[in-house]
Formats: sequence, structure tokens, C-alpha cells
Amino acid sequence: MKLVITIPALNEEQTLPKTLADLPKTVHGFDQVEWLLVDDGSEDRTSQVAREAGVQHIVRHPQRRGLAEAFSTALDAALRIGADVIVNTDADNQYSASSIEELVRPIVAGRADIVVGQRVGRGVAAFSRSKKTLQRLGSAVVRTASATQIPDTTSGFRAYSREAALRLNVLGQYTYTLESLIQAGRSGLSVISLPVETNPATRRSRLFSSTPEYVVRSAAQIIRAYAMYEPLRTFLYLAAVAFIGGSTIFVRFFVYFVSGNGTGHVQSLILGAVLMMVAFQLTVLGILADLLAANRKLLERVLFRIRSAEALQEQADLQLTSNPRP
Repeated sequence: MKLVITIPALNEEQTLPKTLADLPKTVHGFDQVEWLLVDDGSEDRTSQVAREAGVQHIVRHPQRRGLAEAFSTALDAALRIGADVIVNTDADNQYSASSIEELVRPIVAGRADIVVGQRVGRGVAAFSRSKKTLQRLGSAVVRTASATQIPDTTSGFRAYSREAALRLNVLGQYTYTLESLIQAGRSGLSVISLPVETNPATRRSRLFSSTPEYVVRSAAQIIRAYAMYEPLRTFLYLAAVAFIGGSTIFVRFFVYFVSGNGTGHVQSLILGAVLMMVAFQLTVLGILADLLAANRKLLERVLFRIRSAEALQEQADLQLTSNPRP
């Protein structure tokens, strides 16, 4: 069994040494533990620091592509080097590496496909009241959208089984935490949560420049991911809003018509008819989107098989390179 600890990083020359110093080199239940860093176009010595600290695998993006792309690169690279379980952590030492063994235990035991670390401890205690409120509210929305019971949905400290890593397809460019959780929950993967210790913050988040920006971009990502996996329900919700609006206006027109004032409210009749047509069109679009979603599931199965075959071939090539025939 091989455990690969992946670390997406961007300009982490200062914080990376402490993060790497805390990472385990052995974990119970695994024959091998390897580290993999994805340098997302850093302009400092991030890659050099990682190499000097003994990171076995370093993948570098020529320019910054964003956290979601770095995460996807990390999963693909970990699969190619034969990972049976993948743990993703942050380069800023936000998460305590001592929790890794606890995080991977349910996957080794076959009780989960994905384990999400619920942040507790000193790092969380320093969060502002507004940040804690937004986190709880956002997590509640994502729990509903993903059909999971994860209390800390924005936590990036996660463990993945090999099959879960092969099945995940992150399409967004902002962050992977919300989209991947919705995809996992709606795809039938087993997702659980465990409390993990956190360290005091070493720097401000680089993911967003302001709280409103984070809320808007996260909301857009949640809606997009949910609509992708529940298109019929999404369009039916919108159709229901249009139908209720149209029905209400029709009732209003009917009241005026019965009272003898209908001729002065023809615009209400027109607006109600428009809303009813919109409701019908949204319903049809929902049916078409649901059919496309069925096709997407077939494509995901094909992609899963392709990625599995590619990963196995990469492993075979690596073994042949490492152990050439005499």
C-alpha cells in the first residue's frame, strides 16, 4: 500500500519548510509514504525548497492556473506514481500533520471513499465571528447540494481512495473543495468527516481578496455543480417559481374580471401567460438537461476506465525504469 501526500503550493518559500518538517515519513498500514508537491507557477524558491527538504515528486505549472487546477494535477500525478490513498494538505501549514494517520484510517478499513478533515483547535479559534458564520452557512448549503453530512465543507485537508481520485473531475478554476464534494456526494461515493487539529495562521488567504468576492464565486460554483448533477430538479425549481408567479397573476386578473374591472388589467393576463410559457420551456429544458446528464454519466465511466488504464501503464513504465532487465 502506498500513501501519497499531495501539496498544492504557490509562493510558499517561507511556510513550506515547517509544513514539510511535520509531514510523516511512515504511516501505519502503508508500506510506502511519498510526498508530491504541485508548484502552481511560483515566483519564489518554492520548488527548490521542496527539493532540498526531500520531496520525492515535484510537478510545476509554467504559470499560475489556480487552486482547482493544481489539485487536479496533484491527483493525476499521485495516481501515476501508484498511490492507493491520497492525502491533500495545504502548504501554509494550516493543518496539523499529526492528524494524517487518523484521516486515512477509514479508507484503509474500507469504510469510506473520501474523508474530510473538520477543522478544530488553535487555527479555528483565531477565525473571526463573520468567517465562522459564513463557514457554517456555506457548509449547510453544500450539505444540501451534495447530499452529505460534512460539517466543514471548505476544508482542504482530505484523504481519497484510489477509486475516488479516479472518479473525481474538477471543472472549475477557483477552488476544488465545494465542487468535488458535490460531485462525490451525487456520484454515490462514501464521504465522511473527522475532526483534525489546525495550527495558527501563518498568512492571509490568497484564494480571495474580499469576503463578498468569496461568497459570490462560491455561490456560483455551488449552483453550477448542483445543476450539473441534478439538472432536472434545478430546472423544475425554476419552472415552479415561474408557474407560481403566473398562477398568482391569473388569480389576480380573475378577481378583477369577476368584479367587472377586467378590461383595465389585460397586462396582467399577458404577463401571466408569459410566465406560464416560461415555466413550460424550463420544464422542457430540464428534461433535455437530464438526458444530457445521463450521457455525462456514461462519459464519466469511460473516462474512469481510461484514467485507470493510463495510471496502470504509468506505474508499469516507472517500475521498468527503476528495475531495468539485465
